[in-house]
Amino acid sequence: QVHLVESGGGLVQPGGSLRLSCAASGLFFRIDAMGWYRQAPGKQRELVASITTTNIPDYADAVKGRFTISRDDAKNTVYLQMNSLKPEDTALYYCNTRAMRTIMSALSDYWGQGTQVTVSS
Repeated sequence: QVHLVESGGGLVQPGGSLRLSCAASGLFFRIDAMGWYRQAPGKQRELVASITTTNIPDYADAVKGRFTISRDDAKNTVYLQMNSLKPEDTALYYCNTRAMRTIMSALSDYWGQGTQVTVSS
């Protein structure tokens, strides 16, 4: 299977920065698009940012100009640099990867376990 492990979450003051990392491991043929989602208590999971294999990013309106997504294909890793953090950014952040298990497989979605980001004074 494809196993995703997120790291980099924590407690930060408003206006601060964090960088999240997500490394893919396990048995797979190819990784396609990668992205980050977040979920606050009592709310639905929402897309934060995504990036294609050609490094084309897409961002939710709420994070445009503050967050930057990037990927390192040699390390099978996607990053999310979060600057100018706000209390409303507080959530459990999940890594998402679209990947092919084998050369004959269709693209499937895989999820990490989540890393907590808390923005508070």
